Parts: sequence; structure tokens; C-alpha cells
Amino acid sequence: MNTIERALMHALFVHLHHNIEQAVDFRALEELNRKVSQKWPGALIVGPGDDAAVFQMPGIEGYFVAKQESHCSPCVPRPYDAVATGASGAMRDVTAMGARPIFLLDFIGTRPLENEVLVGPCGFAGKCTCGKCKVMTSQERLNLMVQGLRDMCAAMDVFVIGGGLSTSFTDIVPAAVVAVIGKLVTEEPLTKPAKVAGDKIILIGETANDGNDTLFRAGLVPEMRPAKALFEEERTTLGACLAAFQTGKIHACSDLGAAGIGAAVCESARYGGFGAKVDLSPVPVKVEGLSAEEILICETQARMVLQVSPADADEVMGAIQSKNGIAAVIGEITNDDKEVFEYRGQTIATIPNKPSKENLESLKGGG
Repeated sequence: MNTIERALMHALFVHLHHNIEQAVDFRALEELNRKVSQKWPGALIVGPGDDAAVFQMPGIEGYFVAKQESHCSPCVPRPYDAVATGASGAMRDVTAMGARPIFLLDFIGTRPLENEVLVGPCGFAGKCTCGKCKVMTSQERLNLMVQGLRDMCAAMDVFVIGGGLSTSFTDIVPAAVVAVIGKLVTEEPLTKPAKVAGDKIILIGETANDGNDTLFRAGLVPEMRPAKALFEEERTTLGACLAAFQTGKIHACSDLGAAGIGAAVCESARYGGFGAKVDLSPVPVKVEGLSAEEILICETQARMVLQVSPADADEVMGAIQSKNGIAAVIGEITNDDKEVFEYRGQTIATIPNKPSKENLESLKGGG
């Protein structure tokens, strides 16, 4: 494994963000859902495991989509952006299923309002050595968090319908949790797994070097840069996705969250029993001079990936561009058992769907 492969494979196969089943007994939840389905047959369409849940309210026509997401640690250096991106990330997960986000609930947990907190790059250390941090009250930080939430919902025309607040937290990291509910606009739910070998992979949105947590943990960058909130871009990407959905030609859809393009493509291909080949060279970028690993792994916001047949790619691209969406075809689904990423003619990473036991042990040990 080279360093890029190690960073991405650690995110995909070890880090709990992508491996919740290592901490939560999903089989027990599945058994519960099977029992409940006897009372409400047909109510749950897509349960835990995809970008969001899809369900039907008994007696109500149509499908609803829901997702809950936390963005706690980023609140230490950037409380405004952290809650805004937590909200937009949950909205994109709802969109990825073929839905339009409509309602949001939030929970914020923080220290007592009169306590002082350190906001900035040194927040986790508790003492500023960079000169960029700011000491403020917990109330002032709470105000920033709520403002970020409100601004993102305003940009996306999403209601804030409720939530909760606790001021009894003692940890450095506050809690920021959002839940988003939307209405399905496609005939059937779109799901993450790849469906057809040969399908083209379309990326919507521009990539930058923020949201580099995966690279930072791997020691590939010197400073962690949490993802920045992108309000206008999120609205444009939502509109572009909804226009693409209207073509009826989308086979699979994914939000780009942690570990960026790499995770979105690898998980989709692997869950569908396929591979993928991706060329990062045509990826639209917001920042010049990005490295290949930044393009592959960074968690820049306001991005989605769609999969369509080659014959429909131009129509879908036209629909995206009709809403001013920025997009590019970056690869295709293959019949392989691995995902291959190239940049400027060079292979930079090859990710197997089933890593060897030796590699998994190495990743778990951090070696």
C-alpha cells in the first residue's frame, strides 16, 4: 500500500464513520424492524445502511426520506461552519435517495453558557499557540452554531421544526446533531450501490482542499482544515440533482462526505459487487495546485456523484448544466473487484473490495 491507499483504506475499512456495524449490532435492529413490519407492512422501504432511510407513512401516498447526522468535532475550530455543514451533509444524504429535503430538527449540547471556550485551531489542546484562536463564552459559541444552522436552512429552503438543547456538557467537544426529512421526487428510491457495469460516473460540484480530516489522520497534511460551508453552491447542487432526477435516467446516487470521491466511488462499487475506474484529471476544482490525494479524499461540500448509462450521460449532463451545475464525467463502473484511481496518466491508488487479512491488521494497528 502506498500512503494514499493506506489513508483511504483506513477510512473505508477501519474508521467507525464508514464501519458503524463494528460498534452497533445492526442484526438486532434488523430483527426489530422485521417484527415491527408485521404491524406496519410495507412502511420501511430502505433501512439502515444506505445514505438515508426511505419509508411510507401508512395511509399517506408517496415516500419520505430521513437522515440524522452529527458534526461535533469540527465545532471546536469552526462552530459556524461545523453546524452548517452538518446540516447540509444530512440534506445531501436525503437528496441522494432521490428526495427534496424539507424539514430539519437539531440538537446542540454545550458547556454551561457562562463558561469560557477556546474556538480555533488549538481548541482541542485547550491553549492557543497559533495566535488565531478566540476565547468566547459558551453562549457566544452557541449563537454561532445556531446561526450556521439557520443560514444553511435559509439557503436550502428547509424548515427548522424543532430540536433540543443541553448546557450540561463538560467535554471540549460540543454536540451538534441534525435530522432532515424530505419527500421522494423520483419514482423509486435511488440507492448507493452500483447497478450496471459500464455506467458512467458523473461528479457534481467543485473540489477544494478543505475537509482533509482523512489525510490529516494519515499524516499526509500538516494541518487539519475542517470543511467550509458553501451556501450558494449547496443550493445549486441541489437544483442540479433534482433536474438530473427528472430525466429518470439515474441508476445510483451518493453524497460525497468523509473521504470524498474515494469513499463515494469505492463504497458504491463494492456494495454493488462491481469495481470502478476513475480519472481525477477532469475533476472541477475550486483551488489551483491541488494534489492528487486532496482531489481524491478531501470532503469539500456541495458535491454528489451520479451513475448513468453511457447513452444517457449527455442528457443528464445537460439537465445538470441547465441549473448552472458544475459537473464532469470522471469514470465508469467496471466488472472488476477493485477501484482504480488515476491522475494525469498515472495510477495513484488501487483499492481492493476485499483487502487481505494482513493489510487489514496493518491498518488497524496504524502501521
